[in-house]
Amino acid sequence: MIEISATAATRSDSVRVRATESGTPTEIHVDRSELHYGGTELARTILHLCARATELAQAERRTLLENDGMDAHILDRLGLPKASTVADEENQRLDVETAPTSWLRSV
Repeated sequence: MIEISATAATRSDSVRVRATESGTPTEIHVDRSELHYGGTELARTILHLCARATELAQAERRTLLENDGMDAHILDRLGLPKASTVADEENQRLDVETAPTSWLRSV
């Protein structure tokens, strides 16, 4: 069975985390501009994004298993989230998260 991973990022894309379905981060990107917030806030952001990426990867695993014919009640017992549930949570998060003041990024 192949390991599935997914990426989650801040709204400004200044912090990105790629994590496996088991929650292991495999890639972390932090723009220099994020360093001025301090280590505690940056660590909190990275952990939050890692959790989101893990949920996305788990939802993808669920979709693959559903497509292979596994029953939904078994997938529920495995704790794999539905893609629609993960998407709804993401939309709720975007509703309360402050949007960046500018979408421009330095190159």
